[in-house]
Amino acid sequence: QVQLVESGGGLVQAGGSLRLSCDASGGTFSSYAMGWFRQAPGKEREFVAAINRSGGYTLYSDSVKGRFTISRDIAKNTVYLQMNSLRPEDTAVYYCNAGSVIATVKVGGGSWGQGTQVTVSS
Repeated sequence: QVQLVESGGGLVQAGGSLRLSCDASGGTFSSYAMGWFRQAPGKEREFVAAINRSGGYTLYSDSVKGRFTISRDIAKNTVYLQMNSLRPEDTAVYYCNAGSVIATVKVGGGSWGQGTQVTVSS
């Protein structure tokens, strides 16, 4: 069972940038597709981005497309979420997800981390 630990969250002004990291352990990182979700207060957890096992294919929600970039470093067992042009509506707890294939990750079917808070002030 893979264990996931997110980091990199914080407080940023609108228009700013943050990079989230998700460190994976306890499994073979290259055998997992990876993804990011977020959950704002009072709302359901929603899909943000996903990347396949090789890193050659990515998916994004319409709300972040063009602003966020997901990537992975297999040597470091880490997946990243670069977030640019942040908006107050991006405020949420961001969670990492790991699954066998990207289709599983996209629906949140894999393993979860504990989350990292991102707050964007206006």
